[in-house]
Amino acid sequence: MTSATLRIGTRVRTATAFALIAACVAVSAAGSARAAAVADAPALKVRYADLNLATEQGSRALYGRIVAAAQQVCAPEDIRDLRAVAAARSCREQAITQAVRDVHSPMLASVRAAQLRHG
Repeated sequence: MTSATLRIGTRVRTATAFALIAACVAVSAAGSARAAAVADAPALKVRYADLNLATEQGSRALYGRIVAAAQQVCAPEDIRDLRAVAAARSCREQAITQAVRDVHSPMLASVRAAQLRHG
């Protein structure tokens, strides 16, 4: 397991302009099949083969990369549209949560929990 892929789903263009997100770790054929299901969506691969996820330092570094990728993938189209900004924020939170879950690292989950507690 050396990378995570963040994908943003198709934007539903209604009055609320809601963005959906799914995150997956591409590690096997099953991961590839899951990734193919949302192949039309923008994606960013987050690599972490260079990190030791058993340490807090390595997990914090990966968490930072996941957050940066989620910010890129879930950027609002128009920052003047408060609904789009709220949808982007929700998209980022969902992407980060799912990516952390998909990595299956207790230390990374601990880093995420600490971030949620401290805002």
